[in-house]
Amino acid sequence: MLAGFLTPSGKGLPSAKPERAAAGHADGARRRVAFGRCGDHGCRAAGCARLLRVPLGRGGATDATGMRGETFTGPARRSAKAPKGLPGAAVQRSIEKANIMTPGWQRFALGDARITTILDGTRHADGPHPTFGKDRSQEEMAALMRANFLPETRFVNGFTPTLIELANELVLFDTGFGESGTANGYGKLVERMAAAGTAPEAVTLVVLTHLHPDHILGLMTGGQPTFPNARYATGAAEFEWWTSQEARTGARAEMAKTVESLVVPLRDRMTLLRDGDGVAPGITALDAPGHTPGHMVFEVESAGQRLMLTADTANHFVASLQKPDWVVGFDMDPQKAIETRKRVFDRIAAERIPFIGYHMPFPAIGYAEKLPDGGYRFVPVSYQLAIAGEKG
Repeated sequence: MLAGFLTPSGKGLPSAKPERAAAGHADGARRRVAFGRCGDHGCRAAGCARLLRVPLGRGGATDATGMRGETFTGPARRSAKAPKGLPGAAVQRSIEKANIMTPGWQRFALGDARITTILDGTRHADGPHPTFGKDRSQEEMAALMRANFLPETRFVNGFTPTLIELANELVLFDTGFGESGTANGYGKLVERMAAAGTAPEAVTLVVLTHLHPDHILGLMTGGQPTFPNARYATGAAEFEWWTSQEARTGARAEMAKTVESLVVPLRDRMTLLRDGDGVAPGITALDAPGHTPGHMVFEVESAGQRLMLTADTANHFVASLQKPDWVVGFDMDPQKAIETRKRVFDRIAAERIPFIGYHMPFPAIGYAEKLPDGGYRFVPVSYQLAIAGEKG
């Protein structure tokens, strides 16, 4: 399956004319995304680069970049630099358009599984300190950010649900902000699922790694289930805590109300998971408490290849990974979260397996390298998965 980027402008690509994929491809048929002449009216106008699909055989053909993958990037990028004399407002609008060209989804193969990460939205905010490194000084955090070529007092947080197609299941991990996030530019999951060729009705199982709002707000749309044909699963300890008297009357009562309105109505279609439970063929639930009482991570295995979905075990690719023992304000039990972070990422680093983190930089997948001081370096995936089955 494809795992690389194609240029929206089409520059550098072969001149072969792309064509729409024929309807009725067999399930699991591999496709390549190509950009070229608009399929609606044949133009090459600026800003018109509709996705055109060409079937890709199982032999693993590559695009002109030598990579395999499917990535939706939206309309063609236009320069933010305005012609001389263009009014300032027009310049600003052009810059704003350039700033929203982040790819919305990326698909890759893991053995026989097809995995798609989908960006529900991003939040630009002050920080990372004191949310990250709550027990440290701003000066320490600023030094860490400088060392990693990052701003010292601003950061971007992404929210990335994941779709896994394996055996006869289409499993969605977490649901983003849903309709409640649209005013702030979040809640793009369903829209981008459609761009990736998946309707909400096709999802057979929704797995909730934990029950924080940014993971469950997308469960309902207009008071009805967003994924009407799905079963549901979440950690037993997580569900039990958020529906407890302690949660409903304590400091997190508002979050508990959200669970009551969005999750509890789905209880009769929900499986409560314990450590080591099978979620679907090739997917295993593992306890990872600390961020929340019943937070879980998930191991995926297909055709001898493995991957971990780490959810919110680490919430910043530098502050949480390079300094795993720094306290994070989002963690309900900070000490237990630190122990879990080290245990999970020690294993990922030692076994050299890729992981998907809900808040890692999109497309949210990479490796963890163990550092001499006990931290980890985030290594974004490049072409490892694209050639995993090749000989050489």
